[in-house]
Amino acid sequence: MLVGPTAVGKTALSLQLARAFDCEIISGDSMQVYRRMDIGTAKLPLSEREGIPHHLIDILEPDEPFSASMFQQLCTEKIQEIHSRGKMPFIVGGTGLYVESVCYGYNFQGDTGDEAFRERMAAYAEEHGAELLHARLAVVDPATADRLHPNDIRRVIRALEVWETTGKTLSETQAQSRGDDKASPYRLCLLGLTMDRAELYRRINRRVDAMLADGLVEEVRQLLESGVPRSAVSMQGLGYKEVAACLRGETDYDTAVEWLKRDTRHFAKRQLSWFRHMKDLVWIDMDDAENNADHFRSICAIIAGKFSLGLEYIP
Repeated sequence: MLVGPTAVGKTALSLQLARAFDCEIISGDSMQVYRRMDIGTAKLPLSEREGIPHHLIDILEPDEPFSASMFQQLCTEKIQEIHSRGKMPFIVGGTGLYVESVCYGYNFQGDTGDEAFRERMAAYAEEHGAELLHARLAVVDPATADRLHPNDIRRVIRALEVWETTGKTLSETQAQSRGDDKASPYRLCLLGLTMDRAELYRRINRRVDAMLADGLVEEVRQLLESGVPRSAVSMQGLGYKEVAACLRGETDYDTAVEWLKRDTRHFAKRQLSWFRHMKDLVWIDMDDAENNADHFRSICAIIAGKFSLGLEYIP
């Protein structure tokens, strides 16, 4: 598995590693499952996948829901399929809960739902603002509030819903689902990419500029005009909610771009925080962009060592 914050360089490296170890890639991204959402999700075009099979990409329409439990089920099935072909499954992505749920077999069977409560909280956020909704979560579940941005209204509401319906915090229920010492059902090699925070933020800003130049605004416009509601899970993704606000006249273009860059930087920080708590993760520092060959050799040695492929392990 290869994880790390957005814009750190996972995609390019994943292709190199997939070729080296005869892998099929499974996307560990909560947004790349949606069709017609290509630019804002940084989806690798089919023509650039070098013939390497990629799974769990373009499997849903943008108005369909998706969740960690759905990902876990689909990913588990794909792992079995890939193994049956004699290939190595290779999960690549940045959605921490999703990929960790597969690695350690989270139990989602106890998930509960209260649609009326979610509607009340959505109305509260609409009337009083996202910050006050987030403040309510901070009172009952400060740990979850700390890792959720106030603008991530859907997940803030979900965390409040868990507290309301179970009397337990989301962080507590997640810990119970996975079990702190629960062994993985798989033989894992977990790799995490990181780099200097300032350089990562520069890369994020450049990526946002490139997405806008490639037509992100038009992509969002077409989704809205096709009838995809702004309340859809997919439209809460980075890039989509900010551009939609601009297209609906709620803010100007420059402010929307500023929000998008800011929110993406905050998202990357939360990704790093999540991954730092994953056990068994081996970190690879990607600061020296000119040293890609050395990075690749080191990573290959780590993978070979984990799977007893005859190469020396380099920590």
